[in-house]
Amino acid sequence: MDRVLFVLADFPVTVETAALAAAGTFALLLIALLVVVVRQSQARAEEARQRADEAAVAQAKAAENERHLADMIRIQSEMTGRMQTMSEIFGSRTSDLARLVNERLDSQGQRLGAAMADSSTKTNETLSKLQERLAVIDRAQSNITQLSQDVVGLQSILANKQTRGAFGQGRMEVIIGDGLAPNAYAFQATLSNGSRPDAVVYMPNSAPSLVIDAKFPLESWQRFATGTPEEQRFAANGFRNDMGVHIKAISEKYLIPGETADTAFLFVPSESIFADLHEKFEDVVQKALKARVVIVSPSILMLSIQVVQALMRDVRMREEAYRIQTEVRALLGDVGRLDERVKKLQSHFTQAQNDIGDILVSSSKVLRRGEKIEAMEFDETPQPQRLAGE
Repeated sequence: MDRVLFVLADFPVTVETAALAAAGTFALLLIALLVVVVRQSQARAEEARQRADEAAVAQAKAAENERHLADMIRIQSEMTGRMQTMSEIFGSRTSDLARLVNERLDSQGQRLGAAMADSSTKTNETLSKLQERLAVIDRAQSNITQLSQDVVGLQSILANKQTRGAFGQGRMEVIIGDGLAPNAYAFQATLSNGSRPDAVVYMPNSAPSLVIDAKFPLESWQRFATGTPEEQRFAANGFRNDMGVHIKAISEKYLIPGETADTAFLFVPSESIFADLHEKFEDVVQKALKARVVIVSPSILMLSIQVVQALMRDVRMREEAYRIQTEVRALLGDVGRLDERVKKLQSHFTQAQNDIGDILVSSSKVLRRGEKIEAMEFDETPQPQRLAGE
């Protein structure tokens, strides 16, 4: 290792360096070293200045921090005073708030008690009404039980052909009897050809009577309604045959020209059967219409009876209107005679009024003469002689 001759600005100068300087390059090296040394010194001076500035800044910051600390201590003391003041205010406000809360709680407790009492009263009333409704439901349940028993009895009635026919006849009779007067219809009446329809409705104005038959083939229909799909096909053919025979019998026996109407009614005792009949057996309905037989349900029969009732009411109103017109004509004659007699009586009253006026004039003259005689006021001059009528 080369021996260091000296140190120049922290740069060691060795024997080799000295040799190089001796060779002509030492001057340049020294210049470079000087430049480096100058730059290092400048950098150190800059660092010293920066450190001084930083120290000054730190000192200023320290002073500023001291001022801030003093301000914070002052603010803390002020905040402590304000906190004490706020604590006192909060204490008083808390006591007031507690008092208000207690008062509100007391009032709310009273309201709650009143509301609970009211709710209890309403609950008791609701429970009583509920008990009444439960009693109604119990009665309805008993009615439903009785109705189920009646339905079972109805099924047993419908199982018998004769009782089933009587059931349809009974419904028809009830509808007709409720809508018409007793003299406007007849049950099981005998026609001129000896046939006896279930009901005959007498039309107004001597029009032909309306015949109603209630012998609907319900047994064939039940076989169709309750059977399997295979059985329903055979039952449908049987029902069509039974309806055709029955419609033909009605057309031949109950349609008598001049005695009965041009159409007759075939009564079906059920609305559902009537709807299914029009939906599934339209050909049967059309066949009946061609034979002048109208298939009617209970509602349609009721409507028809109401129409007949309206026609009868209209006929009665026309009859009463004729009677009223006759009475009005007679009344007009009486009023005319009364007017003549009143006019004559008025003339008599006018004549009597004139006579009464003349009598009043004469009485006033007699009164004045009497007053003159009473006062002895006689005129000496002769007065002209008055006529006898004055």
